[in-house]
Amino acid sequence: MRRFFITAAIIFTFHDAHTQRVHAGIAGGLANYLGDVLDKYYVLKQTNAFIGVTVHYEISDQLLLRGTYNFARVNGSDRYISKDNLKLRNLRFETIISEFSLAGELYLFNLYEKRYSPYIFAGLAIFKFNPYTYDTSGIKVYLKPLSTEGQGLSQYPNRKPYSLIQPAIPVGGGIKFAITENLRVGIELGFRKLFTDYLDDVSTSYADQNDLFAAKGPMAVELAYRGDELPNGDPNYPAKGTQRGGEKHKDMYYFTGLNISYRISGGGFSGGRTSNRWSGKKGRFGCPTVPL
Repeated sequence: MRRFFITAAIIFTFHDAHTQRVHAGIAGGLANYLGDVLDKYYVLKQTNAFIGVTVHYEISDQLLLRGTYNFARVNGSDRYISKDNLKLRNLRFETIISEFSLAGELYLFNLYEKRYSPYIFAGLAIFKFNPYTYDTSGIKVYLKPLSTEGQGLSQYPNRKPYSLIQPAIPVGGGIKFAITENLRVGIELGFRKLFTDYLDDVSTSYADQNDLFAAKGPMAVELAYRGDELPNGDPNYPAKGTQRGGEKHKDMYYFTGLNISYRISGGGFSGGRTSNRWSGKKGRFGCPTVPL
């Protein structure tokens, strides 16, 4: 029986010590896209919202491991692009993004000793997307099945269908404020480096309209080129091989917003050193800190 209580005490102590390093939180703010059909960072009418949940684990007081799930919608339109010749394509898209990421956060200052600290982060992510648009009747149409640039057609062997699940590298930074010993609020900007140029379903050149019509039907032709929908727009579908997008530069999406986190249990990680939190001295909030 004595062994049981000793074992239980060890397990509880180990679990409690690790729980004290865990922060749970929420995030939210602005979601934006940059790519072939939008080349400006912040366009009000092309800005949407994102929401997220986070879990932080303290590796040390200034290095945290963060797991995040974000949900967002991003979109773009040639209407707001800066180059007049690209406005004539009249392309537009939207997509929902569902993202899981794991990243490290490195802080300049120790938030158990200072009230604020700048920080940077980087990591790995995987996200799901599915670009769509609306036809002239306002009907929602998903773009990947239409092979708008000939992806997957025998006439274009080098254009493979793109995957709707992709990796990404999240990088960014911000500033975080310690409201109390356990509650933190941050302001953050985070970019996602992508390995696909088809977030917006635009990347290379126009496929032959006859190839598209034969393989995918009239809707594919209608949505691959939409310049004829503009007043005084060119009604002629571009010749095969005419540039449609810029594949050298991958698409990108990014989040700007606030995050709030709360440490699940009191205490912290001292990394083997003595600090006010562990010594019983008064901490920066004026309250005695008691060793666990």
